Amino acid sequence: MDNNNWLQQIVMMGIGTTSLVADKIKEMGDQMVKDGKINPDQAKTMVDDIMKQVKLDPGSVDEQMQRWMRHTMQDLGVTRQSETDELRGRIDRLERQVRELENKLWK
Repeated sequence: MDNNNWLQQIVMMGIGTTSLVADKIKEMGDQMVKDGKINPDQAKTMVDDIMKQVKLDPGSVDEQMQRWMRHTMQDLGVTRQSETDELRGRIDRLERQVRELENKLWK
């Protein structure tokens, strides 16, 4: 995956504004026209249809972006906060057990 493209997608997801989504969708349509996959009328229809959906249910776009972000972060090996918290708790318990064992040995 291209680093610039990945970074742009992360920024778009973090901001989550309709205007950035619209720009990205238009860019995608323009690229498909440029690649000869669709004609300009089809691209306009596609962009219009997607934007109607975004305006009707903007929450679904944010949810999809958040889901994509979670999957991307998971694929990169970034742990979730709950996993990190669980590991911290386990480390605290182990440190406590080690201290207790050390105290028993020194008594």
